[in-house]
Amino acid sequence: MFASIKEAYMRRGLTGFALVACALASAAPARGHDQYEVWAIDQSNSPNTTYGGTLYICNGHDLEKNNKAATAFAERIDLGGAASALCLRDTGANPVRPHMIAMNAAQTHAVISFVATGHVLFMEGASRRPVACFRTSPGAGGARQAHMSIPSPDGTYVIVANQNGKLVERIRTDYATNTFVHETAATLNLVTCTTPSGQPCQSPTLRPDNTPICPIIESTSRYTFVTIRGGGLFVVDGRTTPMRIVGEYDQSTVHGNGCLGAEVPGKMYIDSGGGTPTNLGQADLYMFPTEGYSSSTPANTPTPTLIFSDPDPEADAHGAAITKHGRYLRVADRGRNRIWSIDTRTDQIANVIPLAGEVSSDPTPDLVAVSPNGSHAFLSLRGPNPLTADPHVSTGSTPGVAILKITGGGRDGVFEAVAPVSNIDAGGVERADVHAMTLRLK
Repeated sequence: MFASIKEAYMRRGLTGFALVACALASAAPARGHDQYEVWAIDQSNSPNTTYGGTLYICNGHDLEKNNKAATAFAERIDLGGAASALCLRDTGANPVRPHMIAMNAAQTHAVISFVATGHVLFMEGASRRPVACFRTSPGAGGARQAHMSIPSPDGTYVIVANQNGKLVERIRTDYATNTFVHETAATLNLVTCTTPSGQPCQSPTLRPDNTPICPIIESTSRYTFVTIRGGGLFVVDGRTTPMRIVGEYDQSTVHGNGCLGAEVPGKMYIDSGGGTPTNLGQADLYMFPTEGYSSSTPANTPTPTLIFSDPDPEADAHGAAITKHGRYLRVADRGRNRIWSIDTRTDQIANVIPLAGEVSSDPTPDLVAVSPNGSHAFLSLRGPNPLTADPHVSTGSTPGVAILKITGGGRDGVFEAVAPVSNIDAGGVERADVHAMTLRLK
C-alpha cells in the first residue's frame, strides 16, 4: 500500500516531500498516559460505493519516529462495511461523508459525524466495533446534516450541530453499557427560537444565517459554545430539556464560520473563518470567559476579547489545539498554509509557523491535535479534490496527516513529514480528502 501511495503522489509531480509510514508494530511501546493513537478519516467514498469513507489508525509514537521503511497506516477500516451496515439497519440510509471525529473523555469510544446524510456513529475505541448509529432530525426545509458531534467531558451526552437543518441536538450517552438515546425533546431550533433578550434567534440584522457549525463544550459540561455560519454565537445550557440559550452574540460582535474551540482555565478560544462561496477568507480569534452566562445576561456579554483579526482575504482560520501545559494555542490557517502560535498568558501572537515548502508545496492544514507528551503536533491535510468547504481554501496537494516536531517550548515547530492517504478512482483521479482527525489515549 505504501508503494501505491508513493506512486500516486509521484504521478501528481510531488517528489520533493517526505513520506512517513506507520509501523505495524512498535519496537518499544510507550508506557502509561503517553501511549496514544492517531485516528484520521478520508471523507471520500469507500471504493466502489457512493457512501462510507476510510478510517486510518496509527500508533502515535511510530509517527513521531518517522519510520520511512515501514508499511503504511497499520489499520485501515472501511466505513462502507460494518459501520454503514449498522447505519442502514437502524436509520434506513447509508452514511455519507465522515467529516468530523471526536473521542469521549474516557477514551473508550469515537463519535463520527457524517455531514452529507446527518448520521452520528459511535465506535468502540479498542475493538473498533461500531455500536450505535443515529440520524439527525429534519430541520429547516427538511434538511439535516451532522457537521460536528462533541462528547461532554462528564461523559453523559453528545451535542450535534445539525448544520443545514439549523438544529442543535443531543444524544444521551452511557458508554459503559453502550446505551445511547437521541433526546429529541432537548433539540434547540435556531430558526424559530427566541433569545433571552427577546430577539429572534435568526434575524437579518443580528444573525442572518443560524446554521450551527461547531459546538464546543467547556470543561464543567454545562455550557456549549455554538458557532454560526452567518455570524454571531450562542452559549447553550446543554443539560436542560429543551436546551436553552444563556448567552447571545450578534454578527457585529462575532464573525461567522467559526470552527475551533480550545480551553485553558477560565478562557475559551473561538475563531471565525472562511471557506464558503460568499465568505472565502476570514480569520479572527476571540477569547470568551468560561463563566458568567445566564438567561438574564444582556446580549453580547460577557464581552469577548478579540485577539486578532487578519485582513488578508486568503486567510482562513480553522482547527486548533493547546500545547502541553496550556502555554500556547496553535491555530491552523488552511488558506495560507500557516500556523499561528498564541501565548495563552498574554493572548498575543507569539509566532507564525509556515508550512508550505519541501515537505509539501500546498499542505492545507485543517484540524490540529497535540501528542500527550507534548513533543509533536498532527494536522489533517486536504486533498486535490476537496469535498467540503470552498475549493479556494480547502484544496491541498498531499492528503494525509502532517507531523510537526514542537520546538521552542511550544512556540515553534518543524514540519517533518506527511503520513499519506490515497484513494484513486477508476479514472485515475485522486479523491482522498482527509478532514476528521483526533487522538485516542491508550
